Amino acid sequence: MPAPAVMTQRPGATVPDTCVVHVLGHVRWIGGGSGAGKTTLARRLAERFDLPCYSTDAAIGAHSRRLDRADAPLLDEFRSMSMDERWLHREPATMYRTFPWFHEEGFDLLIEDLHALPHDDVTLVEGYRLLPHLVRPWLTDRRHAVWLIPTPAVRQEAFARRDARDAFWLRTSDPQQALTNLLDRDRMFTEAVAAEAADHGLATLLIDGGRTIDDEVDDLAARFELLR
Repeated sequence: MPAPAVMTQRPGATVPDTCVVHVLGHVRWIGGGSGAGKTTLARRLAERFDLPCYSTDAAIGAHSRRLDRADAPLLDEFRSMSMDERWLHREPATMYRTFPWFHEEGFDLLIEDLHALPHDDVTLVEGYRLLPHLVRPWLTDRRHAVWLIPTPAVRQEAFARRDARDAFWLRTSDPQQALTNLLDRDRMFTEAVAAEAADHGLATLLIDGGRTIDDEVDDLAARFELLR
């Protein structure tokens, strides 16, 4: 098996001081690979415990509009590509290394959003943009973050269930090859996330289809200390 890809960290990125970190002590973080069910599990938790939920995917559009070439060179390059250039004309490893949301771009805007939200209750935050090395400095308790690691079979099944609005690879000239490339790229990302979480002593949760969603929600509720 090839070695996991390596996450990159923006030069000059700063670690927040203790008093700032404390402000986000109410946040519970759910990261991980594509197709793991992050959004579904976060929504189920939010519904069960009547908690607010922030989707980092949903914020991508707003954050993209606020980022310029100097702040987000990978995003600038990605914007200039056609769908075939993004998903067909490059190797999956290159796709992984150059995808802006896998490499910190816009994460500072995400943190700004969290600071602006009410702090009087637990807030759930979910999405693949939550890279372990970026989240770790903001944790007051390591139990308050988990990264979901889907197996390749689970990932492929999740992509197969997406409707036409979300299946952006259908807008290429060779949808099957584009999907193959995308799945391979996301395998690299998932392996990198798992390795980085381990390096930082952070929790991962294998998603292999062997448990029900309710079981997984119960697991996260216990990890996040919501069962009181």
